[in-house]
Amino acid sequence: MKTKAYANHAPNQPLSLFHFDRRELRDDDIEFDVLFCGVCHSDLHHVAGDWKTNYPCVPGHEIVGRVSKIGKNVTQFKIGDAVAVGCMVDSCQHCRPCLNQLEQYCEEGATFTYNDTDRQDKQATFGGYSERMVVREKFALHVPEHLDLAAAAPLLCAGITVYSPLKHWKVQAGSKVGIIGLGGLGHMAIKLARAMGAEVTLFSRSPDKAEDAQRLGAHHIVLSSDKTQMKAVANTLDVIIDTVPYAHDLQPYLQTLTLDGTLVLVGLIDKIEPSFNSAPLVLGRRSVAGSLIGGIAETQEMLNFCGQHNIVSDIELIPIQEINHAYERMLKSDVKYRFVIDMSSLKQESL
Repeated sequence: MKTKAYANHAPNQPLSLFHFDRRELRDDDIEFDVLFCGVCHSDLHHVAGDWKTNYPCVPGHEIVGRVSKIGKNVTQFKIGDAVAVGCMVDSCQHCRPCLNQLEQYCEEGATFTYNDTDRQDKQATFGGYSERMVVREKFALHVPEHLDLAAAAPLLCAGITVYSPLKHWKVQAGSKVGIIGLGGLGHMAIKLARAMGAEVTLFSRSPDKAEDAQRLGAHHIVLSSDKTQMKAVANTLDVIIDTVPYAHDLQPYLQTLTLDGTLVLVGLIDKIEPSFNSAPLVLGRRSVAGSLIGGIAETQEMLNFCGQHNIVSDIELIPIQEINHAYERMLKSDVKYRFVIDMSSLKQESL
């Protein structure tokens, strides 16, 4: 199927109109029209060539649409259903993580929604900056119909990235949770932790974010550069979700964890600076851990949870023609808190 999309063809090259052939439906596939696609920092890194990128690259892994066709063996979706696809479209299905519904940790490597290779036909995978998607039913997700579908799109990456560690480390009513960074991930972490009943503390370098953090649901805002404020929360937090995607000093935050507390990294960073001191870990039986998105079952659980609590992302809706400018603004952190592309704007483009 001829499909219109936006792609780039070399590192740091602007995205522009591109067309390619989506595969025809297999028996267990669904096809859907893409309505909205969130813009993730991962998209920016791939387009810039910061990570290993196979060009042409059609980004987008926060995808919401409506089912337009189904394969003959599909049983969980019908035409017209609201549907979503996140970061993965396949996995081996037989390794231990896959058998435990943790496809993101597939030992053979999950097949990612874009910049990857289809396990069956060996063709490149292209993402949601496109007019339609074809995906295995098993890797498609139901979106609660009453949610704003545009604002629900970032749940497929930003939402599940923070939901998964909150669930894994058993955040519940009475838990004390810290969030480092108020961006696309951080604002979702505040909303989800608050809905789980936790007492939420935002760590920020900027006092200007206090009002917004409180609006989103944070109970406390701590300036991480203020030693007095940091000392006041020492030994109090059960879990910290660290959303910062660049090298930074973990040492001050470790001191705020209680006995057996865990700091969870969800941002990809090359190294921890400065040289890591294990004393806070040893003296408080504290841990530093990492977490990667979530499995398909857990992502569906997250969407259902958001439906129950009416949780979506704070977004700025843009046409696809503004994507390159949106990337420039993302580099300046000039968005609250996630760009989402209205993919109906792609109809204006002629091949």
